[in-house]
Amino acid sequence: MKILVCMSVVPDTTTKITFTDQNTAFNAQGVQFIVNPYDELAITRGLELAEANNGTVTVVHVGLADSEASIRKALSMGVHEAIRIDASPIDAQFVAEQIAPIASGYDLILTGRESIDYNGGAVCGLLGALLNIPSINVVTKIDFAGGVFSFERDIDGGREMLSCAGPVVASAQKDLCEPRIPNMRGIMAARTKPLQVLAATDVQTASKYISYENPVAKSGVKLIDASNAEQLIHILKNEVKVI
Repeated sequence: MKILVCMSVVPDTTTKITFTDQNTAFNAQGVQFIVNPYDELAITRGLELAEANNGTVTVVHVGLADSEASIRKALSMGVHEAIRIDASPIDAQFVAEQIAPIASGYDLILTGRESIDYNGGAVCGLLGALLNIPSINVVTKIDFAGGVFSFERDIDGGREMLSCAGPVVASAQKDLCEPRIPNMRGIMAARTKPLQVLAATDVQTASKYISYENPVAKSGVKLIDASNAEQLIHILKNEVKVI
């Protein structure tokens, strides 16, 4: 079994977000970057499936050289090898088109549900379309038996069970597994594991960011006595104007 996990690198959740170039670019100066948490779940479940089925796990990342520390973390979790496509990840379409040419030959391709910075959640479906294979979003369970992958995912009002033979691409939801924590042996081994750097494919840019802005700061909370429904209705109708 060959498994490919698509990994993104995102700012740590405690990062103070600022912008440069007249609010047209994210300011990465001094930002601590980490492996996207949903991708850590994909890596962990990929490793579990590979270990149970005599398989291998490869991580692929679209990014520049400064992301290699995060890639080494993935290798320290037990990933066998890594590929870095040397390009700035412009948008989901660009990332999917960079990964698709190297994704053939894998039985299972995993992504995270979404990256926690842009929250797009589009790479899984785009890869499925580009590769002409099934894509299954936000899965909470992945198993493999008899040459067939089985998946579970939460949907409105219930849970959906799906199965198909590979190749297939799926995105990891938070209940899929507990992320694997690297141990010292894994950290040491990661230093010598192969990390291949590939040139980016020349593809047409699908989008352009016009400007960024921070959300409006939260205002103070107004407390209303539970017995004073009239005041609450007045505020909702005349001040907030939501009813």
